[in-house]
Amino acid sequence: MVLEEILTRLTMWFFYALIPCLLLDGVAVLPAPQNLSVHSTNMKHLLMWSPVFVPGELIHYFVEYQGEYESLYMSHIWIPSSWCSPTKSPECDITDDITATVPYSLRVRATQSSETSAWSTLKHPFNRNSTILNPPVMEVTKDGFHLVIKLEDLGPQFEFLVAYWRREPGAKEHVKVVRSRGIPVHLETMQPGAAYCVKVRTFVKAIGRHSPFSQAECVKVQGETLPLALALFAFVGFMLILVVVPISIWKMGRLLRHSCCPVVVLPDTLKITNSPQKLISCRREEVEACATAMLSSEEPFRTWI
Repeated sequence: MVLEEILTRLTMWFFYALIPCLLLDGVAVLPAPQNLSVHSTNMKHLLMWSPVFVPGELIHYFVEYQGEYESLYMSHIWIPSSWCSPTKSPECDITDDITATVPYSLRVRATQSSETSAWSTLKHPFNRNSTILNPPVMEVTKDGFHLVIKLEDLGPQFEFLVAYWRREPGAKEHVKVVRSRGIPVHLETMQPGAAYCVKVRTFVKAIGRHSPFSQAECVKVQGETLPLALALFAFVGFMLILVVVPISIWKMGRLLRHSCCPVVVLPDTLKITNSPQKLISCRREEVEACATAMLSSEEPFRTWI
């Protein structure tokens, strides 16, 4: 009996001792998320963890962070993440939460209905200066004789150092700082028949680091003599137009003038070759001679009568 009573009391003590371990603030405890890690590339920070599985139940997660300021000046307060309190996915984009280049502590817990897990904290604080910087995606094209580049938009914190050169021995490399994102940028006017190469790397002023250069991409101006010949042909054609059009207009004017107002040519017999005064004098002499002849012919006729 004594042994049975002792065993019963031990069982009850163990039961009541186990209850606080299964409760947190009076709520049953879920397994805490495990394997927390941060994957950061080109200043995009993603906190990831192993999901918590409960058969037939939907699990939500809450993410909180604590920066250097919160730790030193705000009594170690934890701030809920902007986008992940709560979230159904076992990952959280904390890019907007990491606003300074200082160590950040991160923690996650799981909830399901009235149950909640303990907080699981990132083993080592995260600092954004550890982000992996990769060169941007670029597109190198030619627009006529213009060398044009279009760069991937990585965000407002990025600048791009673009190096370009003419592909020939001893060519000088030029560097241009580009801040425009997603917009075509003119680099240089190319020479016909020449090849030009471009490479680029990023620079982030907030962390004072830059990425390695990308692989060089080259373009060549091929067959550009045809546009030159066309331009020459167009110039010659323009000059011919300047000459031919006025001549054609002049000839058309003459044709219309002769068609509408023709010039009448008099026969030679009707043309006056002498001056009018001389002609009048000559005709007076002819008239006097004619009159004399007429008078002479009338005298025999009067005698006969």
